[in-house]
Amino acid sequence: MDRASGMPEPRSRARDRRRFATWSATTALALAVAGLAAAPASAADVDNARNAGFESGLADWTCSANSGTTVSSPVHSGSAALKATPAGQDNAQCTQSVAVAPNSTYTLSAWVQGGYSYLGVTGTGTTDVSTWTPDTSSWKQLSTTFTTGASTKSVTVYTHGWYGQAPYYADDVSVYGPDGGGGTDPGPTVPSAPSGLAVSGTTSSSVSLSWSPVSGATGYNVYRDGTRVTAVTGTSATVTGLAASTSYGFQVTATNAAGESGRSATVTGTTSATTGGGGGSLPKHAVTGYWQNFNNGATVQKLSDVPSAYDIVAVAFADASTTPGAVTFSLDSAGLGGYTVDQFKADIKAKQAAGKKVVISIGGQNGTVSVNDSASAANFANSVYSLMRTYGFDGVDIDLENGLNATYMTQALRSLSAKAGSSLVLTMAPQTIDMQSTSNSYFQTALNVKDILTVVNMQYYNSGSMLGCDGKVYSQGSVDFLTALACIQLQGGLSPSQVGLGLPASTSAAGSGYVSPTVVNNALDCLTKGTGCGTFRPSRTYPDLRGAMTWSTNWDAASGNAWSNSVGAHVHGLP
Repeated sequence: MDRASGMPEPRSRARDRRRFATWSATTALALAVAGLAAAPASAADVDNARNAGFESGLADWTCSANSGTTVSSPVHSGSAALKATPAGQDNAQCTQSVAVAPNSTYTLSAWVQGGYSYLGVTGTGTTDVSTWTPDTSSWKQLSTTFTTGASTKSVTVYTHGWYGQAPYYADDVSVYGPDGGGGTDPGPTVPSAPSGLAVSGTTSSSVSLSWSPVSGATGYNVYRDGTRVTAVTGTSATVTGLAASTSYGFQVTATNAAGESGRSATVTGTTSATTGGGGGSLPKHAVTGYWQNFNNGATVQKLSDVPSAYDIVAVAFADASTTPGAVTFSLDSAGLGGYTVDQFKADIKAKQAAGKKVVISIGGQNGTVSVNDSASAANFANSVYSLMRTYGFDGVDIDLENGLNATYMTQALRSLSAKAGSSLVLTMAPQTIDMQSTSNSYFQTALNVKDILTVVNMQYYNSGSMLGCDGKVYSQGSVDFLTALACIQLQGGLSPSQVGLGLPASTSAAGSGYVSPTVVNNALDCLTKGTGCGTFRPSRTYPDLRGAMTWSTNWDAASGNAWSNSVGAHVHGLP
């Protein structure tokens, strides 16, 4: 969401819009193969990569435009790692020619951290493959497999970042498979069974687990009542799709290219009796609108001017204070034509008396609030709760478009919930890329607080093409884009009542991605009733879908409230 010039897109989105719009089938392949688990290797397999941990500097590696160097921190293991910095038109690609055997299958993996990171292989003689991850603040493993052709004796393995993004780090690159005659690094041994498995949280339909890391492991398998249900690379997982008030037994194993460990001790997780989600007395289907505490060319409003079609009004925005993690809010009385604080507070009470909710939104395009340790998490919770008491806000909206730490934002929101109680309204407005995978920090945070979460109104705009839940890439501005991306959240663990569609109120409100209210209504019908769909049709309907959101009530007013008149009425008429 943007405070200036009617362009509610984050700076990163403005910068990336051009490149996302030109994604090709190659990028679609990269998205589709992301997250593939490494297949167990046979006893004869070896790591065919050389200097895989960069302990010998950049020996055996070639980096474009002198973009690569080795560093002593951060490292995944050993004493060194690769740091590569994209600049200008260079994406910081580092390559190695690896000897392989013909007609053989290999597992390619690497640990990465920092900016956008890609891992791939060319010259396979069959299908070249790649995988990637967006920005990550901790080490994350990328892994995929490839098969060589009948005459292939060498392939080119590469890592690279993305234009204009932060430097990325890479470590422990491996190419496990039959000995191609050129590898020098020893193969792994089967890791030991994980310890410390514990239940870290439950909802009516999910159980969250955590465990201690295992030396030499590159991934973990999670078992529910003896059946493998998911594979992850980190030391935590959330198992979804469970029945309420039901006990389940969970075990975890550790994996690497050598195989799978024995299973951990069993822990029991019991789901809660009722569905989670905060929000007090909100209607089953709700409309959210952002109200601008600034003048950027849209219609200037008082809260009392916001139409009754809006059930949740998100006041944009609170700002970071000088205290780490803390936020503050100041009404822009001058910019809003002399709107006083007393009038503002009275209007909040009037909205609440009419059955509406008013929340304070944190972030927006320019809002950088860093919650990255326990102290800043406490500061965040305390400051937001203070604003709630001062102005009468019902809760908080998380619209942090410059990144967030899932661990400590979860901690902050849990602390806020303990202070505010069960009536807390908690909403989120992630960008599309933030909800492409449950491994992304935003998605993790939403799942971590699912029992107190009201709704996630993802921004279906300023994003270009994105991956749908069916593995296909869809361009923004269509029913398919809305429904196939919503499907990721619905299949990824959020309750239908916690999913809303976020769209611009007019063409002036966003750089790209505006669709007519008719398209929004068709997407709502497709998801809730199975009608009005495009080429993508969800495998089931979600009649409890929460509704829709728009940026902003001010831009809606500038267009004669065309968005809320149409979409608002449609949302409230859903089954």
